[in-house]
Amino acid sequence: MKELPNPTFPFSPATMPRGSLHRPSPAIQSQGNTSIASVVQGGLVVSWARHADEVRQAQALRYEVFSTEMGARLNTAVPDHDVDLFDNYCEHLIVRDQRTQKVVGTYRLLMPVQAQRVGSTYSDLEFDLVRLRGLREHMVELGRSCVHPEFRHGGVIMALWGALAEFMVRNKMDTMIGCASIPMLHNGIVSGDVAASIWQQLKQTHLAPVEYQVLPRLPLPVEYLDATLDVEPPALIKGYLRLGAKILGAPAWDPDFNTADLPMLMRISDMPARYRKHFLGS
Repeated sequence: MKELPNPTFPFSPATMPRGSLHRPSPAIQSQGNTSIASVVQGGLVVSWARHADEVRQAQALRYEVFSTEMGARLNTAVPDHDVDLFDNYCEHLIVRDQRTQKVVGTYRLLMPVQAQRVGSTYSDLEFDLVRLRGLREHMVELGRSCVHPEFRHGGVIMALWGALAEFMVRNKMDTMIGCASIPMLHNGIVSGDVAASIWQQLKQTHLAPVEYQVLPRLPLPVEYLDATLDVEPPALIKGYLRLGAKILGAPAWDPDFNTADLPMLMRISDMPARYRKHFLGS
């Protein structure tokens, strides 16, 4: 198998020995050249991609969800794969079905040093993040989260979040940011009304302090949309909010992915005690 090229290795910071970001958990498997992985409840295996072919499997799942299912228009050099310039700089977290070994869930993480190397985070492309400059040294960007339709029962997300929490603590990172997407397709019609309504709800209850608020580069025109719909946020956004996440401002419009994207920030210190105990044991 072809190993990932630099700049994915060495991991950040550069003085760390290779692989030290990913601490083995008590239930470890290591077979030949396969990734270090821990078996979690429900027949799922969570691991960090170590080779280009594992990243390709994650990119294939992303394409299936974002393009085939959600109708995103992806400009990709690899047919049937969601690939962009950030992928080679990211760590890729994957969840497999233990029975079939198929990748059924994925996240990608961009560390601060790698963000400097690539020139920005993905979120910088959608939002002016100048007010977060004081957080960047210990801030990890989460992105491209997706789960296979047959596995959207919560177990995959819990497996991903458990690995993410351990990653953050081990590497002395305290802040996570990312763009949480709201599909623009509602009842078969492309409309921003749902996103505008969700933004109207959440800014009343989960808006970050003004010193952390950011501005979208291509704003969703919420002032021209119906923001009075009685709708709930997507399950992933509700999950983030339960973990203590805050909304950083109004949504941006992503025409390629056909979504409205909410900027979100989550800090380990803001995580409720019951979730800290569940994911970190403390």
